[in-house]
Amino acid sequence: MPVHSEVYHWSKPFINWLKSLEFAFSSGQSTLQLLIQDLLNHRRQLLQVTKEIRKQINISDIKPQIKYLRSVFGIGFVTAVTLYSELIDIHRFPDFDHLASYVGLIPSVKASGEQDTTRGMTNRQSRYLRSLLIEAAWIAVRKDPVLTLKFSELIRRMPKNKAIVRIAKKLLSRIRYVWVNQTSYVPAIVE
Repeated sequence: MPVHSEVYHWSKPFINWLKSLEFAFSSGQSTLQLLIQDLLNHRRQLLQVTKEIRKQINISDIKPQIKYLRSVFGIGFVTAVTLYSELIDIHRFPDFDHLASYVGLIPSVKASGEQDTTRGMTNRQSRYLRSLLIEAAWIAVRKDPVLTLKFSELIRRMPKNKAIVRIAKKLLSRIRYVWVNQTSYVPAIVE
C-alpha cells in the first residue's frame, strides 16, 4: 500500500496501486476499473474547464480581483473564482456582518421574549461559500502565522470543528478587506 499521505490525496501512485488490486471475482475487478476510469475522465474534464476559466480570466477585467483574492492564505484559483462568481459585487453587502450572514458564518439565535438562545450555525447560507471557506480555513491555519496562533488558542477551549468556523469568519473578513480596498493581503508577523 502507498504511504499514508497518498491515500488522502489520490495521487498517481495511489491510483496505480488501486489499479493493481486483485479481486476474487471478475465483477469486482471490472467495477473498480470502471470507477477508476470515471475518476480519470472526471479529472481530465475538470482540468479542461479550469484551463478555459484561466484563459477567460486572463482576457477579462476581473483578473486583478482574482489576484487580490488569491493573495489571502488558503485561497487558491478555484476558490477565488468561486468567490467572485458567487458574490459578484462585494459592495452589495453594507458591512461585514451582512456578508457573513449571506455566507452562513453566523450563529442561529432563537429569541423568545427576553431570552435569547444561541444554537450553532444558521441554516441559512450560501450553498457553496460556507463549505468552501471552511475548507480554505483549514489551509490558512497551516500557512498564516496569525491564524495558526488564533486556531491554537481556540482549540484549547472548544472542538476543532467549531474553532475552524471562527477561523473561516476571520478569513472572510480578510477576503472582504482585499476586495473592497483592491489591494493584496499582507500577512502579519507574530512575535
